[in-house]
Amino acid sequence: MGSEVRFRSVDLARLAGVSTQQIRNYEESGVLPPAPRTESGYRVFEEAHRQALLAFRALMKGYGPVTATPVMRRVHGGDVPGALALVDAAHAALHEERVALGAAAEALRASAGAGSAASSRPALRIGEVAGLLGVRTSALRVWEAAGLLTPRREHGTGYRLFDPADVRDARLVHTLRGSHYLFDRIRPVLDGLRREGSSEALRAALVARGEALTARTRAMLEGAGALHTYLGSATAAGSGGGSGGGSGGDSAGDSAGNDEGRPRPR
Repeated sequence: MGSEVRFRSVDLARLAGVSTQQIRNYEESGVLPPAPRTESGYRVFEEAHRQALLAFRALMKGYGPVTATPVMRRVHGGDVPGALALVDAAHAALHEERVALGAAAEALRASAGAGSAASSRPALRIGEVAGLLGVRTSALRVWEAAGLLTPRREHGTGYRLFDPADVRDARLVHTLRGSHYLFDRIRPVLDGLRREGSSEALRAALVARGEALTARTRAMLEGAGALHTYLGSATAAGSGGGSGGGSGGDSAGDSAGNDEGRPRPR
């Protein structure tokens, strides 16, 4: 790797705030590039390993271990396009969460003006709800069959009765269908509204979720930046991030106690 800077397992462990065993696990699993060994079998970590460790820890904060680990493995396996594809997929999934969040917020805004009027109404039959929303009764039946609406049945007649909460739900479904949202995207909005108990409670939950997504986006950007820096340094070094003997032939002298007590290789 052409660098005179050398590190022990304990040095990298202290840098990342993990155990020396975790550093060895990272190297063995491909999260870090293979580390060359001394004649006695000790791992010798260099600057590329430090940079790989920093990149991985930054990726972990935004993408989590399920994505960060295979990203680094693919990088060190020479499959940089595959690693970047995993990064792209994670961003696409985050975008889908934002779209769903926007759907819920849109539905709440659309229902804000009608909420008080609906809450003061007695139970309505399906034809009355259809007329109120300007839809066919068949649409309401389809929404019910899809599990989006759950009107109760009138005792004796079996007619559907839409209580104020049911009318609210029907209005939300109508609004979101008008914006071309599929049933699978509408269902979580209704579930959240019913779970939180009120529009205001759901709105507060959506705000908190939006803040969490923003924080995650920033962490992902930081992780992607660290990965970009690492890829640039690896390219400049003319290697895939490291070379050496890999994890085979591990020496007992590389255990936590002996490794930490051994002087820094020079």
